[in-house]
Amino acid sequence: MRALHVPDQGTPPVIEDLESLHSCIADLQKGSGPIAIDAERASGFRYSARAYLIQIFRRGSGIHLIDPIAINSLDGASLVIAALNKCMEDEEVIIHASTQDLPCLREFGIDPQRLFDTELGARIAGCARVGLGSLCESLLEIALAKEHSAVDWSIRPLQQEWLDYAALDVAVLIDLRDKVAELLEAQGKLTWALQDFASILKSPPSPPRKEPWRRTSGMHQIKSRYQMAIVRELWLERDRVAAQIDLAPGRLLSDSVISAMAQSRLKSVAELMKMPEAKARIRNEVQKNHIDLWFDIYRRASALPESEWPQLRSKSDSLPPVKIWRAKYPLAYARIMHARIRLYEIATTHSIPLENLLTPEIARKITFDNGAEKSYEFSQSLITKVETQLRLNGAREWQIEKTAYALAQSLCETEAPPAPEPAEEPENGENPPSE
Repeated sequence: MRALHVPDQGTPPVIEDLESLHSCIADLQKGSGPIAIDAERASGFRYSARAYLIQIFRRGSGIHLIDPIAINSLDGASLVIAALNKCMEDEEVIIHASTQDLPCLREFGIDPQRLFDTELGARIAGCARVGLGSLCESLLEIALAKEHSAVDWSIRPLQQEWLDYAALDVAVLIDLRDKVAELLEAQGKLTWALQDFASILKSPPSPPRKEPWRRTSGMHQIKSRYQMAIVRELWLERDRVAAQIDLAPGRLLSDSVISAMAQSRLKSVAELMKMPEAKARIRNEVQKNHIDLWFDIYRRASALPESEWPQLRSKSDSLPPVKIWRAKYPLAYARIMHARIRLYEIATTHSIPLENLLTPEIARKITFDNGAEKSYEFSQSLITKVETQLRLNGAREWQIEKTAYALAQSLCETEAPPAPEPAEEPENGENPPSE
């Protein structure tokens, strides 16, 4: 195992002017093969999800580190960024965990047309651990230093050891892509992965959450509509201020303080500051400077008439939780339980995570069948119906091929299986985070 702290070719200086960016484009054009890209954001520090550093590597062109904040502030930047994007448009772009980086790359102007996602490819290939560091160890026998993965990339100037770390992340991606592609090819899954990569590029941005304040940590302790009104008003004001000053909301006012305020009967700022949560979480000057504002919002929320209090539960267009299907939708419950067993068997056979074989949300939609409590007879027409529904819900062709028959069988079930259920998959259908 070889430990890497600096790329073999060294860490280049950061590109902060248009002349250097033109040189970067010229170098990329001289190179050959796919282009590896990575981006560093200031998650947990800033409100925005913009990129604060973009790393690019191509064989024959070297590593390039771009400061998008500095570049975007220059006159004529958009034309040069468009030229950078154009030189990539016919090339495969390699990104690790692309759904995290694509939004900020597109905001800068980089919009890949062909994608290879090394994290997703490794999931489909059945790799046990798919974080960049873990894959480099298992497939490349390289140990990457990861101690700077959670730093505040909005700080200027960027420290040299941070830049070394960032350059390493992109320097290994092409070799890693080749190893992952070899695994996929050997398992007959490369076509599956390419379909998934293409789907990522076509996917529209996620719509804004309805009533996002309901996801405030500690909401399980909120017992009344009155308290929920306080949480809502504090959350919305915090979000407005955080966006205005580009600070992560939790660094302005923590969820624990919001929840505690909602459960208290505060009469003054002094009482607010005596709360244990406030003592623990309100420490720096930025936080202290907004104390009067939070108390003012608290007073206004406390005075809202009952007609303006939110409902305890939000109205949702999503499916009801599976745990209530047994009583309210017994046929749908029987179908989803059998579907989970069959899909789990298929996923195990192909050494692929269940959520990558078919997202749990799609499986629930197919088996819930709009709440229709009617039985089916197994037939080719039923399989065709399931294939159509899978396609309409965004399933890839390889997923349809592997799962339609099993789902059609499950639609014909009328009794839940007596055998123990497979492990419960996440209700939101998202992949678990890579380590």
